[in-house]
Amino acid sequence: MDPAGTRPRSHEVDAVRGFALCGILIADIWQLTDMRATVAPGTVDPIRHVLSVLFEGRFFPIFSFLFGLSFSLFLDRAAECGDRPRLILTRRLIALGVFGLIHQVFQPGEALLPYAIVGLVVLLPAAGLPRWVILLAGLITTIGVPVTIGGGLGLVPGLFLLGLAADRFGLVDDLRYYGWWIAVVLVLAVPAALAAGVWEYRTPYVDLWTGSAAPVAGLLGALAYLTGFLLFLRTDSGAVFAEVLEPMGRMALTNYVSATGLILAADSWLGLSDSNRYDALLGSATGIIAVQALWSFYWMRWFRYGPLEWVWRCVTWWQLVPNPRAGDESERIHQVRSATTWRRRPRT
Repeated sequence: MDPAGTRPRSHEVDAVRGFALCGILIADIWQLTDMRATVAPGTVDPIRHVLSVLFEGRFFPIFSFLFGLSFSLFLDRAAECGDRPRLILTRRLIALGVFGLIHQVFQPGEALLPYAIVGLVVLLPAAGLPRWVILLAGLITTIGVPVTIGGGLGLVPGLFLLGLAADRFGLVDDLRYYGWWIAVVLVLAVPAALAAGVWEYRTPYVDLWTGSAAPVAGLLGALAYLTGFLLFLRTDSGAVFAEVLEPMGRMALTNYVSATGLILAADSWLGLSDSNRYDALLGSATGIIAVQALWSFYWMRWFRYGPLEWVWRCVTWWQLVPNPRAGDESERIHQVRSATTWRRRPRT
């Protein structure tokens, strides 16, 4: 029996996760290929500088927040299907850490291994706390880290806790009712993100990695991107984008890991290493996103989980989980309808 649980899958969350993957890819390319950030000692390449302000540190917080949220969703599912949900989650996080160890060989500094460690050390113990305590701890940690030690992986614990708290307060289940609240947050976040972006842009390159400008700007930018995209999903154009991004988000682990191989292949062809070819970077990112979007779309038509997601799920539940969808056409029609129902809900 496949332990799928009774809570319906959040298609908004999947679409946002796919959106975050696309943004993370830009920074991953120049980090993995070690592209030059400067054109002269102490002088940042202007295109790199603009791309940094638009992408670097903006999508990683969204992805981390969603990991904490998904952890809570999976914990509920595990509690429904067994009497030892924490053991199931522990096995899931250990399996993620193994994926990360292997991935580290090809992409040093990748996120899966730190995610697994923080999940075991922070999320599992915090899952038993009252939701207000989780929220307060998440806010204090997320705000305090940029002010004291900078950003990077130090932001992960707080963002994980905020994602966990978001589900505990029912944000996912009632998201369709929060349209006006999301709009208010967007209106407040955009000017703050713009001001912080200017602060980051004007900060000398040598000071970006030790000061608060980059992490603060990244968090505010992430908030603006997240709320803006959630509102965009409520439009007809947003529904079209969601059709592309939702399958990518459902295969987030597979796409995150496979992107490393695609980046290395593109580098061997385009020669990005130790260069300032940011036009080629954007071209390769567009190509990788197109390949993954097409692959994810067709894969999810015939399978319930992505390749690595299926392996991860089998290890998590310690059983062989069925992956192929039912072969009859009625099942595929049901899956398409269930994936698009949320877009027809009344807008608020």
